[in-house]
Amino acid sequence: MSNWTRHRISATPLVFRRVLVLLLAISLFVASACGDVQEADVQIDDTPAPVVPIRILALGDSYTVGERVGKLENWPVQLVRKLRIEGWPVAEPVAIAATGWDTGDLTAAIVAADLEGSFDVVTLLIGVNNQFRGGSIEEFEAGLASLTDKAIGFADGNADRVLLISIPDWGVTPFAEGAPRAEIAAEIDMFNAAVRDRARRAGTGFIDITGISRRAADEPELVASDGLHPSGQMYSEWVDLIYPEVIKVVDSTDKSS
Repeated sequence: MSNWTRHRISATPLVFRRVLVLLLAISLFVASACGDVQEADVQIDDTPAPVVPIRILALGDSYTVGERVGKLENWPVQLVRKLRIEGWPVAEPVAIAATGWDTGDLTAAIVAADLEGSFDVVTLLIGVNNQFRGGSIEEFEAGLASLTDKAIGFADGNADRVLLISIPDWGVTPFAEGAPRAEIAAEIDMFNAAVRDRARRAGTGFIDITGISRRAADEPELVASDGLHPSGQMYSEWVDLIYPEVIKVVDSTDKSS
């Protein structure tokens, strides 16, 4: 055997091993690169989306502010508490309301408040002081129409996110002893018919709490210490009627977002 042949035979395994090492290094590099690509393709951002709390605006008078009850007993606060218990993220309620306000007072207060942003639910309960002061039904209807439009504006133009609430009957309370209760009841019914009609025309919701208020004639625990305004217990019963309607609104808003 020639020297060249022996050299060729002895060199072959060394060259072969070097080639194998090179091929192995290339395959490991390719596999590593492919692995990086695959991992990037399936990477998921599991950062939870920020929770935006539900905003509720309550427009009204003493029946909204909760005259003569604790600050945690008025119905807007009780409503928010019930929503939170049921797991809904809700901000503190915003209220534009004060004892003695009629439609004109509330309109002026809304302008002065200069609220920013929109609300998920807007409620409107107004009119008892229009009736109490002997105001005409025509004047009340005009003021109510304007306030309803403002409420819809606060709801970002969505009438179905606005709830008009009926006027309670103060004529059944101890405060009204000696007053013409039947006449008061008839006027309250007339004003509430206007509220119901405005809700129908505007496409808003309507909640009738007047029946609950009239039970105060036989259930003194439903009246606050002043003998006129609702107690926290009556407000709680109002919430039992208002809550399901609010859920319809926020549930519909949540599904459409």
